Amino acid sequence: MPLTSTDTQLPPVAPEVLAEAVEQLSARLRKKLDAATEGCAALAVRTADGEVVLGFGEDAVVTLRPGPTGAVTLAEQAACTCLLAPRCLHRAAALGAAPLADAGPSADAGPPPPVPEGRTAASEPDAVSVSVSVSEGEPEPESRPEATLTDAQLHAAHALWQAAAEALAAGATAGGAVVQAELLRTAHTARLAGLPRAEAAALRVVRGLRAARERRAAQRLGDLTTAFRELLRTAALLAAGSASPALTGTSRRAYAPGGSLQVYGLCREPVLSATGYGGVVTHLLAPDGAGYSVSDVRPGGLARARGAGSASVALGGAALDHAGLARGGLRIAGATVSPEGRLGAGGGVQATPLRGTPWSEGPAAALFARPAAEAVARALAEADEAEPALLGCDVTVVGAAGEDLLVREARPDGPLLRLRPAHPHPELPHTENLRRLASYPGLTLRILGRPDLDRAATLRPLAVGPVPGAEHTLRLPEEWLGRADLGYDRLQGGHFPPRTACPAPEPASVGPDPLADSPLWRVRRLLETGVAGGRRAVAEAARGTEPLAAYGPLRRAGLTAGAELATALAAEADRRPRDVFGRLADSSAEAYARAWLAAAAYLAAAERSLVRASWT
Repeated sequence: MPLTSTDTQLPPVAPEVLAEAVEQLSARLRKKLDAATEGCAALAVRTADGEVVLGFGEDAVVTLRPGPTGAVTLAEQAACTCLLAPRCLHRAAALGAAPLADAGPSADAGPPPPVPEGRTAASEPDAVSVSVSVSEGEPEPESRPEATLTDAQLHAAHALWQAAAEALAAGATAGGAVVQAELLRTAHTARLAGLPRAEAAALRVVRGLRAARERRAAQRLGDLTTAFRELLRTAALLAAGSASPALTGTSRRAYAPGGSLQVYGLCREPVLSATGYGGVVTHLLAPDGAGYSVSDVRPGGLARARGAGSASVALGGAALDHAGLARGGLRIAGATVSPEGRLGAGGGVQATPLRGTPWSEGPAAALFARPAAEAVARALAEADEAEPALLGCDVTVVGAAGEDLLVREARPDGPLLRLRPAHPHPELPHTENLRRLASYPGLTLRILGRPDLDRAATLRPLAVGPVPGAEHTLRLPEEWLGRADLGYDRLQGGHFPPRTACPAPEPASVGPDPLADSPLWRVRRLLETGVAGGRRAVAEAARGTEPLAAYGPLRRAGLTAGAELATALAAEADRRPRDVFGRLADSSAEAYARAWLAAAAYLAAAERSLVRASWT
């Protein structure tokens, strides 16, 4: 077979294919898997017919044959020429080095799944339950719904909880291919049982473990910690019998009839994912205030994200591109809508363009009419269910603070806010636009963005516009309809008033960060230490002259529950039980996971309370 390319990019691999390949290995080969996986990507060569070949020697050549989607989704699409195939190390290593494909539609794809029937978890002897009783902004215990889960769903949830607990106890340093494969296997079981949200949580953890072990520049330990918290929380509640829609989720692309709709554009947002996808999402608003979106995201990375902003909208034959839709509108007949508000482009959908409205008129005006603190409080309350909704506010530019832009909300006693680039990639204009805005202190702006719920008083702006009736504000072209999309439009000098005309803003001093400067950093660091190094690292961090679990600073700040939970986590991490003969026995990974999750749930609730207060 002639080789015509030196492209070393491996095709994405379905999680269940990788999990099955690792499961087929013997115990001896599993110990060698991590070492064998390293460097596999450099061996990959793409052939003329789209196959990818990896040579491990004269007698071992692995061939990956991606399907129509460009991913390896079936076991027979990965073959090796060695005598041990398909239970060989070469095949598993090649699959393990490839990126994970996005999960396909679950077994219950289509309409939202009905309320499952079956027994409750009360009769399950090993049902996992996590209850946290804290005193400072603690999470209230979730009320268990009347609905119950099926036997298959309960079994899948228990298996996912056990796999997640083992992965947490191992930590990123020991969370190699075997640990990841067990998570992928249980994630696949969850998908087949109709638990797509649990599967998605497990895939986020696996991708985070891979990124951490490969030391990718974009990987943040805090993100992996959050992913572990959400996976353990979801698995624990499901294993305890909770059938809340927020936990069970619905199938991807589960579009339902939406009837006739009338929507108006708000802004465009570029999409750039770590898995190589790129595109655009155009945010829309209906007259009743309901939010919708039209997305165009496909493989292609940065080039796709940059070009999609002016690509045609594939919706009901509407003769609009995304730039026109963001400043226009649509009347849609036979609409189909996903649970997240995404508009589908089915064959029966018909769309007619409408004249757009400025932000100061129509449904968009309501976004800027309420204080930002109200919108943030609502976003925090719904944070576990959906991505935070867009927030609008009028602000006055104060100046730059490092890479951030400081502004003050234009209300009596308005808070000082930080604006951070929604997409910091240097090839996208977010950062450049914020820097230009920072050079005009005293400028008044109307901002539309998404609150960053993990940071104090921080907003990720997507678009800006002039404040109606204000003298010292933006001067945008008429065809822009009073807004500039920060991810696509570039602000120029002619869009601003003279610098000398802007009044000097009120002096503003940046006070202490309520999150970074809180003693809660001890709990956060202890949790992240466990994610990075496993339970042994937590036990070590709790020893010494200044242990991370020290409860003195936390108690003096009134965070007594945080001190108790951190101490309990450290004690469980260091627990070394012995059998009846006095020999050391393996301590329970599940007990350690429960202690870690209790501290993580407390920390998330306490930090959200601080974030909420920072907006007032």
